[in-house]
Amino acid sequence: MPPRLAVPATFILCLLTAFPAAAAVIGDFQPKAGNVLLIEASTGTVLLSKDEDAIIPPASLTKMMVADVVFEALKSGEITPDTTYKVSEHAWRTGGAPSHTATMFAALKSEIRVEDLIKGVIVQMANDGCIILAEGMDGSEAKFAARMTARAKELGLAHTAFANATGLPAPGNKTTIADMVKLARHLQETYPDFYQIYAQPDFEWNKIFQRNKNPLLSHGLGVDGLVTGYAEEAGYGLVVSALHDGNRFFLGLSGLDNEADRRDEADRILRWAEGSFERRRVFQAGDVVGQASVYGGASGDVDLAADGPVDVFVPANDPALLDARIVYHWPLKAPVARDAAVGRLQISLNDHVLREVPLKTIETVPRGKLWQRSLDALVEGLFFWL
Repeated sequence: MPPRLAVPATFILCLLTAFPAAAAVIGDFQPKAGNVLLIEASTGTVLLSKDEDAIIPPASLTKMMVADVVFEALKSGEITPDTTYKVSEHAWRTGGAPSHTATMFAALKSEIRVEDLIKGVIVQMANDGCIILAEGMDGSEAKFAARMTARAKELGLAHTAFANATGLPAPGNKTTIADMVKLARHLQETYPDFYQIYAQPDFEWNKIFQRNKNPLLSHGLGVDGLVTGYAEEAGYGLVVSALHDGNRFFLGLSGLDNEADRRDEADRILRWAEGSFERRRVFQAGDVVGQASVYGGASGDVDLAADGPVDVFVPANDPALLDARIVYHWPLKAPVARDAAVGRLQISLNDHVLREVPLKTIETVPRGKLWQRSLDALVEGLFFWL
């Protein structure tokens, strides 16, 4: 009867391959913004992070959620691009010409097509466009804000809520840079046709011509979206995406003092990312990443693998060791099915988590014989007693 030993809930696997050091991820590059998150989309690698989970007011970053709700309604057939909504006095006064905020200058009591409204919201960041869509789709801005909040929870934006459709100061408006980057990534991946509007260089409405308010579209960085924002409590911020040499980056930041600092900091971070990292393959498709312990099974463990190859973006210089950590709830209880999602692989450089990858079992583990289950019960009891 072979001995069977339980292992802790976290199993650590060191990769015996040389990889670049973590200092280039954070230490050698010091962001000026108070809150930053930069990821590479195809691998999900976190290239730079700083207080990305701090609660901040979303300001005009709110308009990404307006876009998502409208895009989803268009996709489902709830509305069409030719659906028209009337400009109310509330929309005109709060977000139109009298408001002296970002506006598409919609005329009071006029009727505007959804296609034009969404272009005004995306290209001109128009507050009147947001309110007109909100009132037209749900009857009031408050009801639309509740819909936006519900949608945020549905998308896994756990720290985001909205009190209005514009992001203008209001109690109840809150988010994090991490949530906003996640939303931007969702928009680009889910609605590729609609997403192209973010790169539209200008838009004219009501005989007034306005250029796209994204300051990075013309910087030669491959930026093709998304939004900028300002809130007194959080300073100047933005969320942008850039496609460079086939690699898509998403950057969110806040906490800058003025528009010039916001533009220059985003430019500096994107140029650093595009020149400092390279893709490395950590595991091939089908590779066994490690094992998880099984309680009461015919086998004491089960092999784990990712769905496909595992790539990560790493600094291109200064080789050092990557760490991989398999995290799962110990112990798995038999029977264990094949292709069961049981844990995740965390890939880190000097305690900085670059990427997390879901792991699945690659075989079935049936319930063990009585002596196997009894031994596992004894070992588990001893482990917790100790």
